[in-house]
Amino acid sequence: MVRYSKDTDNIVTLSLNMKGRTVNVINHEIGQAFLPVLEHLKMEKARGGLRGVILTSDKKTFLSGGDLEYLLNAEDAEEVFSFTETLKKFLRDLESPGVPVVAAINGSALGTGFEVALACHHRIVIDDPRIRLGHPEVNLGLMPGGGGVIRLMWLLGIEKAYTILTSGHRYSPQEAMRVGIIDDLAKNRKEMLEKAKTWLLENKEGRRPWDREHESIPGGTAKKASVAATIRNFSAQLAKLTHHNYPAPQAILNVLFEGSKVDFDTACKIEGRYYTSLVLSKATKNMIKTFWFDYNAIKSGENRPKGFGKFRPRKVGVIGAGMMGSGIAFACLRQGLHVVLKDVSYLIAERAREYVRKKLDELLEIGFIQEEDKIETLSRIKTTESSKEFEDCDLVIEAVFENKMVKQKVTREAEEFLDEYSLFASNTVSIPITQLATASVRPENYVGLHFFHPADEIPLVEIVKGEETSDETIARAFDFVNAIHKVPIIVKDDWGFYAARVQNTYILEGITMLQEGYPPALIENLGQKAGMPKGALALADDLGLELVLKYENQAAVHYGNKYIQHPAVAVLHKMLKELERPGRQKRAGFFAYHEGAERTIWPELTEHFPPADQEYDHEAIKERLLFAQVIEAVWCMQEKVIRSVPAANLGSVYGWGFPAFRGGVIQFVNDYGLDAFMAKCKAYEQTYGPRFKVPSFLRKLL
Repeated sequence: MVRYSKDTDNIVTLSLNMKGRTVNVINHEIGQAFLPVLEHLKMEKARGGLRGVILTSDKKTFLSGGDLEYLLNAEDAEEVFSFTETLKKFLRDLESPGVPVVAAINGSALGTGFEVALACHHRIVIDDPRIRLGHPEVNLGLMPGGGGVIRLMWLLGIEKAYTILTSGHRYSPQEAMRVGIIDDLAKNRKEMLEKAKTWLLENKEGRRPWDREHESIPGGTAKKASVAATIRNFSAQLAKLTHHNYPAPQAILNVLFEGSKVDFDTACKIEGRYYTSLVLSKATKNMIKTFWFDYNAIKSGENRPKGFGKFRPRKVGVIGAGMMGSGIAFACLRQGLHVVLKDVSYLIAERAREYVRKKLDELLEIGFIQEEDKIETLSRIKTTESSKEFEDCDLVIEAVFENKMVKQKVTREAEEFLDEYSLFASNTVSIPITQLATASVRPENYVGLHFFHPADEIPLVEIVKGEETSDETIARAFDFVNAIHKVPIIVKDDWGFYAARVQNTYILEGITMLQEGYPPALIENLGQKAGMPKGALALADDLGLELVLKYENQAAVHYGNKYIQHPAVAVLHKMLKELERPGRQKRAGFFAYHEGAERTIWPELTEHFPPADQEYDHEAIKERLLFAQVIEAVWCMQEKVIRSVPAANLGSVYGWGFPAFRGGVIQFVNDYGLDAFMAKCKAYEQTYGPRFKVPSFLRKLL
């Protein structure tokens, strides 16, 4: 658990090595293991036999976060608060043996693991760009609970601490050095330990700033008028950004505000109370469930076809040097793959190289990579106008214009040079994979890989299985998506696949409300207050009203004589045919577009769809916009378009921006309550029509 060694200079090295785990984690077990060690250190100090302590790890990582299963199931506030008090005591004992302690960080230290590093007097990290450091807890609806907020505040000041804690960013060593959360870098483990010992020999004082008289928080406390004004500005920005749907950032701000006015230990108690309230909140439970447990279920291959060996891609071909193709290429290059990028001419293909170079320069500037990494990455991309360069590619992905004939043409050209084991993938967003695969000489090797824009940033990829796509091809596609550190969800080759199909219901419901006499600004604002990244009308404009209508027409074909036309279809026809406002691309849709200014709702929209003189139930509007998506997602599960609850949840959050604090479309029902959800759907069905009918599958699902 904790390996203890002492050298002739009376410097003790404590090496963490939890048995039976691939990484060290903070839980009751490690806390108990440290108790006798800390007591021994105090005795060593008392008899003058301790000069300093080095804390490091025998594993590849330094120390990971806390026990998320415990946090997901925790319901007792007193128990959670007691747990934070135990953790804080452990960290206070670590930083207060009366001698300096150095964290020699040989691998990633995140969350509670980084709190341990913050409790040390000095932090040295191996300068490996793969190492990640910091406090990403806000991404799970959490915040540090062991004094991490207060320590960062005392080290950096309120403003810097707030930015670090609410960004959820995982810092590279270079970045961490730049923002001030570590103190030094080392080339390797040997130099790290040498630097740690040198620092200990040169620094005898082991008291932290918050334990010394006449020390103060950098920049001042919230008692200072200018600091209080800054905090108020942060609070206003948060309200605008999150609509009060995400409690963690506001809790962090409250802790900084209140904690800056009191002594360190009292401030830590304040932090513990806010931490406890977050752990017990619905939003946090939802986010832990989806972004930790569902995420790991998918990444571990829960839905991957069984019985096939792991596919390890080396070289990937990409057809199309536009934003999508360039983004796919960059995502592959970042994970060490070789890329051949083809377009109609070499000069056009070279645009992708420039895109990659620009993205690498951004990473270089913030310390995520070194100059040699940039050079090496650029050496792995080859641009061409000839399909012959695909000869030794394991996989080729086409990301060309959304046109069936064009896509089939580039498929035939590429497959001429691929061997029988290579895969061919289409990045289509609306054309069935089964139709496109008719151009392939090996349709069993043909698969859909639907990336989302921007491809190098959005973590989701839909793997679309055509009628003839083999299970082995799906397994290999799954491994490829995992290899480029994306989230793979396997979907059926149905209209709109999964993400676009369900997203369309949000758009259609918003358009229907316009027809019903709801003011367009109200529809847009309440969509965002419900947690969606954009209002339904703005999203319709961005996608293009023709595509929105196309998906609904595909639904009509899919359901045949069972299809019931959505009320929004009439509005779409009027906008497209009569008003000739197809969306953003033509700079005319539900919104008006102005040169050099933000778009605004088209002033004449209310003339064609006049608002009704009535009271508007804001909660009902938000619920309709969300319920429409949830119900369609359940239909997708009943029709086996999507294979699992984790895939449905993560696909909804990453794919089209379903509110993260709800945990995704299926977790939404868990959070709302199954019986309450079904009762409300029945009421909406009676008022608004059969689109709110709940599939019978829902009760089997939960």
